[in-house]
Amino acid sequence: MGGYLFFIPLFLFGLFILFSGIFTVKQQTAAVIERFGKFFRTRQSGLQFKIPGVDRIAGRINLKVQQLDVLVETKTKDDVFVRLKISVQFQVIKEKVYDAFYKLENPHDQITSYVFDVVRAEVPKMKLDDVFERKDDVAIAVKMELNEAMINYGYDIIKTLVTDIDPDVQVKAAMNRINAAEREKVAAEYEAEAERIKIVAKARAEAESKRLQGQGIADQRREIARGLEESVDVLNNVGINSQEASALIVVTQHYDTLQSIGEETNSNLILLPNSPQSGSNMLNDMIASFVASNQIGEEMKKTNAAKGITNKRKKRTPPPTESMYDDEYGTEE
Repeated sequence: MGGYLFFIPLFLFGLFILFSGIFTVKQQTAAVIERFGKFFRTRQSGLQFKIPGVDRIAGRINLKVQQLDVLVETKTKDDVFVRLKISVQFQVIKEKVYDAFYKLENPHDQITSYVFDVVRAEVPKMKLDDVFERKDDVAIAVKMELNEAMINYGYDIIKTLVTDIDPDVQVKAAMNRINAAEREKVAAEYEAEAERIKIVAKARAEAESKRLQGQGIADQRREIARGLEESVDVLNNVGINSQEASALIVVTQHYDTLQSIGEETNSNLILLPNSPQSGSNMLNDMIASFVASNQIGEEMKKTNAAKGITNKRKKRTPPPTESMYDDEYGTEE
C-alpha cells in the first residue's frame, strides 16, 4: 500500500511534465522557441512539443498579410500643405522569422519612419495637381524604399497605396470654385451653341416661308392677271371696249371687297368709297385716266417716230470730203 502511494505523486508529476511540454501553434503563425535563453528553432502551425524547464516559447510571429496606415503631412512644390494617407501591406517571410523577431523591436514604427522619409522627399518635387495625377509614382517610390530596407529585417512589402490626398481646407474651396467656374463656362458654351442653332434654324425657316409666300403671291397675281385677261376678252366679244371692261372689272372687285369685309367679324376697319355715287365717280376718273394715258402714249409714239426719221436722215447724209469740195469750187493749179 505504501509503494502504491509513492507512485501516485510520480505519475502526477509525469502528467504535469507531459502536458507542460505540449503546445499548439495557430495557422499562419510561427512560434519562436528558446533553449536556456538562446534561440533554438521556430515551430509552425499544429501540435508541437518542447522540453519543460529547458525550452520556452519566446514569442509568436503573425505570418498573415498586415496593413499599416500612415498619415503624412507635407508641402508641395507650389507651397500647398497636404495630408496623404499611405497604406502599406506587408508580411513576415517564413524563412526569416528569426530576423523579424530579433532584429526589430517595433516594425510598425520602422515602417512609419521610412514612409515619412520617402513621402516628404517626393511630394515637395510636385505641384498639387501633379500629386493627384502621379500618386502612383509616390506609392511606387515608397514601396521600393521600404522593400530595400525591410527585406533585411525579414519583412516583405507587398503593396503600398496612396488612399487619400487631403489638401488644406481653403485650397479645396478654391479648387471647387475653379471647377465650378469651368463647368459654368462649358455650360455657357453649350447654351450659346444651342441658341445659335435655334437662330439659324429659325432664320432658315423664315427664309423658306418668305420664299414660298412670295411664290404663292406671284402665282396668285399671275392667275388674277390671267382671269382679268379672260374677262376682258369676254367683254370685248359682247361689244365692250378694253377701257370700259377694265373699269367695270375694277368696280366689280371694289364691291366684292366690301362684301368680303362685311362678312368678317374680327376684321380691321378700312375706309373705302362705298356709295353708288362714289363708285360712279371712281369709274369716270378711271376712264378719264385711261383716255389721257392713251393720248399721252400716242403723242410719245409720234414724237419718237419723228426723232427716228431725223436720225435716219442724218445717218444717210455723208460728211463732206476733199473731193466734194474740189468738185464744187474747183481745184487750184
